[in-house]
Amino acid sequence: MGVGVSNWRLARAVAQAGHLGVVSGTALDLMFVRRLQLGDPGEKMREALSHFPLPQVGPRLLERYFIRGGKKAEAPFVTLPLLKLEMSQEQKELLAAAAFVEVWLARQGHDGEIGINLLEKIQLPTLPTLYGAMLAGVDYVFMGAGIPNHIPALLDALAEGEEAALSIDVLGSGAEVEHGVGFSPARFMSATPPLLQRPRFVAVISSATLALTLARKARGRVDGFVVEGFSAGGHNAPPRGPMKLNERGEPIYGERDVADLAKIRELGLPFWMAALLDFQANWRRL
Repeated sequence: MGVGVSNWRLARAVAQAGHLGVVSGTALDLMFVRRLQLGDPGEKMREALSHFPLPQVGPRLLERYFIRGGKKAEAPFVTLPLLKLEMSQEQKELLAAAAFVEVWLARQGHDGEIGINLLEKIQLPTLPTLYGAMLAGVDYVFMGAGIPNHIPALLDALAEGEEAALSIDVLGSGAEVEHGVGFSPARFMSATPPLLQRPRFVAVISSATLALTLARKARGRVDGFVVEGFSAGGHNAPPRGPMKLNERGEPIYGERDVADLAKIRELGLPFWMAALLDFQANWRRL
């Protein structure tokens, strides 16, 4: 649940109850600076930021965004510049710091595990966000809304302090033109980067075909799947076959859109299910 719903408080509560708590990685930079502009009640943002491995980043972000006592209700929030292929060091620092703060706070007060969920289709902030989460010791990375076959190898590279490169989809650019962004831990840290824990990678999928593709062809290790049914919140895969809409203008899904859990189980990797009602028939066959 993105944009501040699956936040650090919810993830921490889930982990304290003995389960895997997951924070949303969507728009973390925006959420972070708005919390600062609201005065950071409870001082949690500032507490977590004080642990960020680049000590110069915290004071700079506080000077720019923190409003003691919070902004006036009628005052607008300070906006963030749009991300581009060529990001400034300041933009990377904000993205990494925001992810670090969210994961660091979620990890406090228990010895359970914390994950972060990102979307394949939101590509520009991915590398700094992953690195910030890994600096905070994130245990799992979840990713759906696309085919994230490149993410496991990026996690390997970042954990080893090596440069990572991510291809970017640009509408209208043509297949012959490639676009991408890079992230160098050494340049980011201005020093020899630390060796980090490589989080386990779980892909969010809606079909056995995609699970098979990722298990066999992904660059790097896939550690499991979340099998998302078509009634799951945020599901955006279109129905198989011709598009048909109901009276509310919503896509009509059918039997072909139900993931074959037996085939996914044959891959030998753990999987979890979202929108259980979609899978009741297949579940009986497992």
